[in-house]
Formats: sequence, C-alpha cells, structure tokens
Amino acid sequence: QPDILLCRCEFPIPPEEKRKIGLFCNVRESGVIQAMDSDDIYAVPLDYHREGLDAEVLAHFGLADAPAPDLTMWEEIARRRRQPDGEVTVAVVGKYTVLKDAYKSLIEALHHGGVANNVKVNIDWVEAETFEGDREACDARLQAAHAILVPGGFGERGSEGKIEAARFARERKIPYFGICFGMQMAVIEAARNLAGYPKASSTEFGPTTEPVVGLMTEWTQGNQRVLRQQGGDMGGTMRLGAYDSTLKAGSRIAQMYGSTTISERHRHRYEVNINYRDAIEQKGGLIFAGLSPDGVLPETVEREDHPWFVGVQYHPELKSRPFAPHPLFAGFIEAALVQSRLV
Repeated sequence: QPDILLCRCEFPIPPEEKRKIGLFCNVRESGVIQAMDSDDIYAVPLDYHREGLDAEVLAHFGLADAPAPDLTMWEEIARRRRQPDGEVTVAVVGKYTVLKDAYKSLIEALHHGGVANNVKVNIDWVEAETFEGDREACDARLQAAHAILVPGGFGERGSEGKIEAARFARERKIPYFGICFGMQMAVIEAARNLAGYPKASSTEFGPTTEPVVGLMTEWTQGNQRVLRQQGGDMGGTMRLGAYDSTLKAGSRIAQMYGSTTISERHRHRYEVNINYRDAIEQKGGLIFAGLSPDGVLPETVEREDHPWFVGVQYHPELKSRPFAPHPLFAGFIEAALVQSRLV
C-alpha cells in the first residue's frame, strides 16, 4: 500500500484529478505528488520541493519540527544551467557515439565543468572512424571545436581517428583531454610524429615492433603484487578500482588538484610503456607528470608548450558531482572558454 504517489506527467495535474487519484489509490490528496517533466535534471529536486514531496515524507514519519531545507546550492546550479554567461563546444571523439548512454558519466562531468565556469557545454559527437588516416578530414571536422576530448574505449576500431584528433589538438593549440584510451592515443601520437617511433602502436591492436602501449602483467594493489597473464579472463585482467597516483610538483595537473597525491578510479587492461618515457619527454614534449607510487605505471601526461593538453589513465568523470565538479573537468571547460574567446 503506497503512502506517496509520484505521478509522471507532461502537463500539470488539476487539483480535482489529484483528489480522484488519491481516492482511487487510497492515498491522501497531499500524498499525490506531481512529477512533471523538467527542462533540466538538476532542477528536479527543486520541482519536488515545490510540489511538497519533502514535507510529505517528513509528515509520514511524524517529523514536525524539521528545519526548512537550504536549497541555495540547488538554486544556484539551476540558475547557472538556465542562465549561463556563455557557451563552449567540446568535440567528443569516440567510437560509441551512436549509443550516447555509454558516455553518461562523461556527459554529466562535462556539464559539471560547465556549472563550475557558469557556461553551457555543447557536446559535438564525432565518430572517430570518419577520419581515420585522413588528416584533412580530421582538421575540417574539428576546426569549430573549442576543446577536444577523447574518452576511454576498447579495441582498434577508431584508434587512428583518435590519434589524428590528438595530433590536431597539439598542432592547433586547442585544449585536449584524453581519458584512459584517449591518453594512450595521445602518447602514441607523440611517439610517432615527434619522438622518432613512426611504427608506435599498442599491443591491444596486435603484434608491434614499437609497443608504446602494452598489456598490463603486474601492478601493486595495497601491499600486494597483482599478476596477470596474456589470454586470461578479460574482466579479471583489468586494473580495476581506486588507486593512488603521485603527481609531479609544479605540474599543471598537480596545480589543478592542489595536491601531489591523488586517488582515482581505474578500469583498464593496457598501459603506456614506461620504457619509452625518456624519448617521449625529450623529443615528443609530452611530460609524464603522474606515476603510480612505485614509479612503474604512467598515470598522467601533459604538455608544457600547450595551453591545456592533459591525458589521464584513470576515469575522473566517475568522481565528479554537481556540487563538486572534478577539478580536471572544471579546468578543461575553463580552457575551452578561453579558447572560445580567441576564435
């Protein structure tokens, strides 16, 4: 027997209809709550408060002396979402763009970055396969973007297009954010085009003479060493969950975090090969600014000669919240805003 009914609707429910619903469902009229479509998901808590849902829950439990809720933060988020000071366009170059729910956490983290900077974030979905091996097509497709994000993914399909996106962002000085696979593709791009490894690739794509990215076989988890083998169980071979990283003091990413020690959530099976670090840093200009505490696993890369070029092996979007936008997404959208004022 329900105590409260949330009635989804596209239009307001007249009082008489609420009374009738309550009568037929044996719910008091005040417990029939209108849950009308909202123009923004972050305004829904305000909508429910306006309809009296919180008061009805308190009444059900006999909490008559509860203080009035402080909705200032929700109101500010709704205001920033509905009345932004500007807007930016972020090109997301991925391989699952037909099914955008695959990037749901990423989408929300970008919007959180928009809230932090009081701007609207327009996402331009770009299928990475559309310009694989075609530099001119890549340049034409991405030239209108204020920033470029290459998200995580598995498999070779679309990889060459993502490498081209990293190359375009590097050459044109457009803010670039590579997450997991996106970081790996940025490293391969630097290895191929700047560091003198034209055949640089990932063993995820097959045998290669220049395995700049390779399968993880061991890593530290807590106080224990974790071992994995080629051909093992796919899910079991991943480095999964929260791991610490040590950031280089004075690096861009350390400044954004405000710390040189961080913990982020991982979900990957391949890693950048630390043996290529010196060549990529010295010739490719890509700085390995973050490493695992034992110094074996590259966690973050960045460019000192670029307005904003960051790659991370982990998934920061999973820790972003509307009240606490992840510092990397806040910084990324801030850089996109600066870029929008230059064009």
